[in-house]
Amino acid sequence: MAKPLIQMALDSLDFDATISLAKQVAPFVDIFEIGTPCIKHNGINLVKALRAEFPDKLLLVDLKTMDAGEYEATPFYAAGADIVTVLGVSGLATIKGVIKAANANAAEVQIDLINVDDKAACARASVAAGAQILGIHTGLDAQAAGHTPFADLNEIAGLGLGARISVAGGINAKTVQDVVRAGASIIVVGAAIYGAASPAEAAREIRELVDAV
Repeated sequence: MAKPLIQMALDSLDFDATISLAKQVAPFVDIFEIGTPCIKHNGINLVKALRAEFPDKLLLVDLKTMDAGEYEATPFYAAGADIVTVLGVSGLATIKGVIKAANANAAEVQIDLINVDDKAACARASVAAGAQILGIHTGLDAQAAGHTPFADLNEIAGLGLGARISVAGGINAKTVQDVVRAGASIIVVGAAIYGAASPAEAAREIRELVDAV
C-alpha cells in the first residue's frame, strides 16, 4: 500500500491566519484542504493564494457541491484546485458533472459520503463514473453524538473498489495509526493540529506516527 497522505483541514475564516497556519505545517502535510466554511467566506482568491504559495502541495477545495456540479467546480479547478468535493447525496448527475470538470483540468474528485444512507451503493456508482477518492466523513455534530469513522471506513475499504479512501472526523495522535491500519489512504486532521499550542509540532507528531505504521 502506498504511504498514506496527511491532509490538513484549514477551517479558519481569517484569510491571513489560514495562510500563516499553512506555512507552519507545510513541511509535515501533503494536502491542504480549504474547509467548507473557509472557502465560503474567502472565496476563490484563497485558492489562488495557496496555489501560488505552495506549488508542490495538493490543494483540496471542500465545496461539498450539491447541485450544478460542472458549473460550480470548474472555476475552482481553473484556479488551481487538485481535488474538489461533491456530496454523495447530491445524486449521480451532479457527481458526474464534477467529474467532467475534473477531467477537463487533469484533476480529481472526492465524493463526500456524509449523511449518505447507502454508502456502499453510492461508492460503487461514483467510482464507476470515474471518481478517484471516497470520503468517509464523520461531521462535527455526529462526533458530538459519539460517532467515529471506523464502521464506515471498514465497510468502504472492504468493497475493494480501488479508489483512495479519505477519512475525516476527530482524528488525533491517539487514533491516527488505527485509521491508517484500517485502510485509509488520506488522513484528514484539523483541530488536533490547529488547536494545539504548537501546530507545527502537532503536525510533526502526526507525520511521524503515520510514517511509523
